[in-house]
Amino acid sequence: MSKLVPLRGRRAFDAVFQRGRVYSDQLLSMRVLPNGLPYVRCGLVVGRKVGKATVRNKVKRRLREGMRRLGLKPGWDVVVVVRPPAAQASYGGLMDSVSSLLRRAGLLLEGEG
Repeated sequence: MSKLVPLRGRRAFDAVFQRGRVYSDQLLSMRVLPNGLPYVRCGLVVGRKVGKATVRNKVKRRLREGMRRLGLKPGWDVVVVVRPPAAQASYGGLMDSVSSLLRRAGLLLEGEG
C-alpha cells in the first residue's frame, strides 16, 4: 500500500484539472494525472451543493479513510469531486464508487478493491 499525501495548493489542483484524465459516475468525478513521485497525492473537492458543513465533512472523512485503505499505485495526483447525491450515499456506496473509478483509471494495485 502506497502512502497517501494531501494534494495542496492552487497550482497542483489547476494542473490536475487542466491536464488530468476524467472518470466519473453518479456520485463522484475523478481526475488523475501522473506526478512522478513515490507516493499518491489526493485532493477532495466538496461544494456547497452537497450539503451543509457537517455533511460535507462527513463525506470527506469517509472518502479519505476509504482511499487510505485501498492499495493505490504510486506516482499519481488524484482529485475527487463529490456530486450532491453522495450526501445520501452510505460508506459502502461511496467505496464502491471510488474503487470502480480507480479501477477504470488503472490506479488500483492487483488484488485490491
